Amino acid sequence: MLRNSRRSLARAAVAACSLALLAALAPGAAAVPDHGGSHGRPAYKRVGYFTQWGVYGRNFQVKDLDTSGQAAKLTHINYAFGNVSSDGRCFTGNIPGEADAWADYARPLDAAGSVDGVADTAEQPLAGNFNQLRELKAKHPGLKVLISLGGWSWSTHFSDAARTPASRKAFVSSCIDLYIKGNLPVDGTRGGAGAAAGLFDGVDLDWEWPGSAGDTDTVFRPEDKQNFTALVREFRAQLDAYGKSLEKRKHYELTAFVPTAPAKIDAGFEVHRIMRDLDFVNLQGYDFHVSGEKTTAQQSALYARGDFSVDQTVRDWLRRGAPARKLVMGIPFYGQGWTGVSGGGDGLNQPAQAPAPATWAAGYEDYKALKKLADSGTYTLHRDRRGGHAWLFDGTTLWTYDDPQVLRTKTSYIRERGLGGAMFWSLDGDTADGELMTAVDRGLSRS
Repeated sequence: MLRNSRRSLARAAVAACSLALLAALAPGAAAVPDHGGSHGRPAYKRVGYFTQWGVYGRNFQVKDLDTSGQAAKLTHINYAFGNVSSDGRCFTGNIPGEADAWADYARPLDAAGSVDGVADTAEQPLAGNFNQLRELKAKHPGLKVLISLGGWSWSTHFSDAARTPASRKAFVSSCIDLYIKGNLPVDGTRGGAGAAAGLFDGVDLDWEWPGSAGDTDTVFRPEDKQNFTALVREFRAQLDAYGKSLEKRKHYELTAFVPTAPAKIDAGFEVHRIMRDLDFVNLQGYDFHVSGEKTTAQQSALYARGDFSVDQTVRDWLRRGAPARKLVMGIPFYGQGWTGVSGGGDGLNQPAQAPAPATWAAGYEDYKALKKLADSGTYTLHRDRRGGHAWLFDGTTLWTYDDPQVLRTKTSYIRERGLGGAMFWSLDGDTADGELMTAVDRGLSRS
């Protein structure tokens, strides 16, 4: 649908007239903010990351986004992740640890596992997560899906891809060809030219981090800062050119995941320049402290004097020239945990021996599991109401995480500061009925 179609403009005019009439009939009534977007979707962005690998061990399928109620409350789904090859191209395939075309578009879903209740056939060119996301969009008009490129493990070759004008042009062109035009490699009966056309509505750049260290094998250079600006400009130019070439013109969104540490911001981001071309950025609002550290600490506090915090992150980006409306607050749907905690008290800011045992990875646990711990009676729930964070402690093991009460505080902050919305890593961490997603939705929907 055209972003500024005559039909949309007409609906907006009718809505504006209706609000004006209501105001005239009820003088003195409080103004009602317009939170509606196209198809009644909220004006605040609700951006959720869906993990490619979550369909395996976690058994979190695209259909679960629908049955949990999350899809009805989301504006964007970021599909994590697309990889960058050593020669600076977007690519896919069945390469362990590097790409998973089987999960992306080859894996058949039966009727019970499909969003539309229809089993995939052997002949259809698109199956897997991509086809289910297409079905999800059909069921929830207005929901956008972006391909997220990189992530912690797959940012390895971003610096090389962004290094020269020629490499940037080739890199961006390959990503648009693969994901936006949907020209997938043939995998048996799957894939082919245009197989995924129309699925992705834009690109999310998750380069961790330009100009500073990320994962152990990730290349970084001082010139990454300027090269990231140029890369963003190249993506914007090519996305716009392709969108204008379509019979029905389309605006493809361009976003980025950006860090909380001031040193990393300054090493890698010309903030006032990149914000011209980005639709919005997703702020890192978690992992302020992680379970590999030797002392327990908050991982996602709204306020924390002398420490990383969401408020500090927002203020740092504002001071460097980012518009508030383009800042989307990152929220964790998981917790960081330590065991062997000594020192007594409530366990926070105390020595710890190791990351806490957990379901999938030591020191990292989904909210749905932490909710069960909180309800078990074996842990005490602690809150720093002024700081806006919570943690569980049983005398030995501590988990720091966000629950619905914390999210009510954070969504109030988003509204009061005029931010763009909220982002979540990752959707599979929520409860089966979408408890955290519902808390955010209610918080952002308040007048």
